[in-house]
Amino acid sequence: MSVSAETVQMLTAKLEAILPHLDERQRRLLLGAEARGLGHGGIRAVAKAAGVREATVSRGVDELDAGAEPLGRARRPGGGRKRLVETDPELRAALLRLVEPDERGDPASPLRWTTKSTRKLAGELTERGHKVSADTVADILRGEGFSLQANAKTLEGAQHPDRDAQFRYLNEQVRAHRDTGQPVISVDTKKKELIGEFKNAGRQWRPAGEPVPVNVYDFAASAAGKAIPYGIYDIAANTGWVNVGTDHDTATFAVASIRRWWHAQGRGTYPQATRLLITADAGGANSYRTRSWKGELARLAAETGLAITVCHLPPGTSKWNKVEHRLFAHITMNWRGRPLTSHEVVINSIAATTTSSGLRVQAALDTGTYPLGARVSDADLAALPLTRHVFHGDWNYTLHPALDGDPDSTEEDQPPERWHPQILSDPALTGMPRPALDRLTADLHALDQQRPRIKPGRPSTVTFSDQVLLTVLHQRLGLAFEPLAVLFATSRTTAYRAIRSIGELLDQDGSQIAPAPTPPGLLRILHARVLAEDTKAANKIKPAC
Repeated sequence: MSVSAETVQMLTAKLEAILPHLDERQRRLLLGAEARGLGHGGIRAVAKAAGVREATVSRGVDELDAGAEPLGRARRPGGGRKRLVETDPELRAALLRLVEPDERGDPASPLRWTTKSTRKLAGELTERGHKVSADTVADILRGEGFSLQANAKTLEGAQHPDRDAQFRYLNEQVRAHRDTGQPVISVDTKKKELIGEFKNAGRQWRPAGEPVPVNVYDFAASAAGKAIPYGIYDIAANTGWVNVGTDHDTATFAVASIRRWWHAQGRGTYPQATRLLITADAGGANSYRTRSWKGELARLAAETGLAITVCHLPPGTSKWNKVEHRLFAHITMNWRGRPLTSHEVVINSIAATTTSSGLRVQAALDTGTYPLGARVSDADLAALPLTRHVFHGDWNYTLHPALDGDPDSTEEDQPPERWHPQILSDPALTGMPRPALDRLTADLHALDQQRPRIKPGRPSTVTFSDQVLLTVLHQRLGLAFEPLAVLFATSRTTAYRAIRSIGELLDQDGSQIAPAPTPPGLLRILHARVLAEDTKAANKIKPAC
């Protein structure tokens, strides 16, 4: 196809204006570029417009196709406007002083409490006599190795000295349960969600320009309710159960969620189970400090006939809980960018969560009420069928289905009238015959006499033999300081000091008090005693009507 006469005419006018300002090679390259742009017939048309031979234009095309060396700058070396960092030697140092991480705590820094954008940095530098633009600031920062950075969640705070040991112990418990076909679950409460037209993080594919409209403000008062997802992740089966509550995130709700999982999934998956291992965070509704958590688990153990062992993750390691990254992370990805407008949307979105590794999730709505402020008294805590493990009994403990039967007891709790101090030294409670307990007391007393004492101090209100007995009951039965203080008619502080002191002597003597595999039935009598003393003390301080 030939080039039109109008195109040749326009090209002639352009070349007449430009070619006189170019040298021979530049003219040749320009003509070659114009010919390539015109396509078929371009060489002839350009040669006609420029008044040169077609071979000259063809040579220019060949040079361009061959990738000839660029002509380079015509300006002399060092010519042109100087960079600001060269004309203002102090500019770079002044900028780095504003953004250097080590200067964040400088109270004199004008940008200490503001976002250090390039515009604000440029403004501050200009006020200090360094006239510079935001783009130049960005160029200098990039040249110094800076880039836009978000916060990174890497700081875990101070590590507990037994953190690694607890993880090793927890893994041993998981293996022991899993290898014998016993269920192992990881539990936690997911972030609470407002129900309504509220923004949900993330994005999803939609027609261009048609985002889902949501409320500008996330006010709880305008919500149609709330969703409290409590998740149970079965480690061996790779299945999840999420109980979505609507009331409060309490220990009662947490155990109710585990109960619903057991009846819906666990019992069918593990029909021969006799034990259940729960791995949980150190805080929240399932905290190791929460008494009602242990009380509710004791009820669950009695209902199901399972010995329930709980191993808590060390403080500050909640993100390592398997339910977080094996269940909750996938739920969050599944409903990203979708407003949770109803509980039905929450339930269906959770239940639709799957992974390529085979994760399957069930979800159910829990409309029950779980009021705050539930309390468990010292007496109730002492009566729980709970044994603490030798290693970190506060983090690792087992709740048994029922107390062992006591031949002298009935189905009902023994009344306080049957109480006698000699019951405390019963072999069923101490785990050793009375002569053995007496020998242990004598050995520890001999070691106690060898302790260096700076000054006599005030004598203890509890005899040495009772201190040994108190410590044995604490280590064997896991009794807390409060009920022990009631049983031995002393204060909680004295009970604590006695346990610490006798514990040091036991370590020195090389003696160990093994925890009871199942709480003895005589604990019922101790429970009745503590409960009676609590009631008596409460009646004494009642105000007169």
